[in-house]
Amino acid sequence: MTRQLRFLVVDDTDDVRDLIVRMVERTGHVAEGAADGVEATIALAAHRYDVMLLDLSMPRMSGEDVVRWLGAHPDRADGMRTVVVTAWAGDRRGALHELGITTVLPKPFRRQHLTDLIADITADTDAEC
Repeated sequence: MTRQLRFLVVDDTDDVRDLIVRMVERTGHVAEGAADGVEATIALAAHRYDVMLLDLSMPRMSGEDVVRWLGAHPDRADGMRTVVVTAWAGDRRGALHELGITTVLPKPFRRQHLTDLIADITADTDAEC
């Protein structure tokens, strides 16, 4: 049986964030949104998540800075998978790899891309249990 996962969706564009939250919820999982990296770190400090879908380019605190924050707070990252969702990953792949990010969902994406990603994550999580 598939376990319901908890997602944190971090994107500074309201429409994009809301769309991703709704798409995650339609797959049967729980999703919360954060409008930037500062809100993300507040949420991460307060709650546990299975997956974080993280934009890179945001005001106040970038996605890369959120990943660095997680590196300084490994107890908050334990067991959580971080997926970067961005239009600008190409020139940052080396830096993302150094930060431990191995999954990138390029923007713009089709609904099927996100659905497939969630299915892959769910299958990986079920296999670990």
